Amino acid sequence: MARKLNDDMKRLIDGANFAHLATLQPDGAPKVEPVWIGREGDRLLIASDRKSLKSSNIERDPRVAISLVARENPYEQLLIRGRVVETRDDAALVGLDALSLAYLGKPFPRRKWPSRVVFVIEPSMARHYVSPLVDPRA
Repeated sequence: MARKLNDDMKRLIDGANFAHLATLQPDGAPKVEPVWIGREGDRLLIASDRKSLKSSNIERDPRVAISLVARENPYEQLLIRGRVVETRDDAALVGLDALSLAYLGKPFPRRKWPSRVVFVIEPSMARHYVSPLVDPRA
């Protein structure tokens, strides 16, 4: 069952905070890497090279998990589990450029890629949490 995202969850995703995407390797071991993340309604968007290990993992098993923390307060977090429900061709870099505009303020500088895709993730579980801890360096 798809999970609706609340306003705090949407704010964190829309705020160009770095996320960590976990996919499953062929032996079941998790693989985690930092990613840019975007949103279409309650679905999440992540761009990748179609030939990457994360793409191969997702093609074999669409289950994913995402962890995201706020840049301004690393004790504010968003945890999501879900599955990739669509893989969009992104040869024109439309999806990658949209993410790059959010994170870098300009289109993605590297224009030549063998094959790009955007993964559309439907959350099945989403949890937002703000810890009472305070970063003493802030």
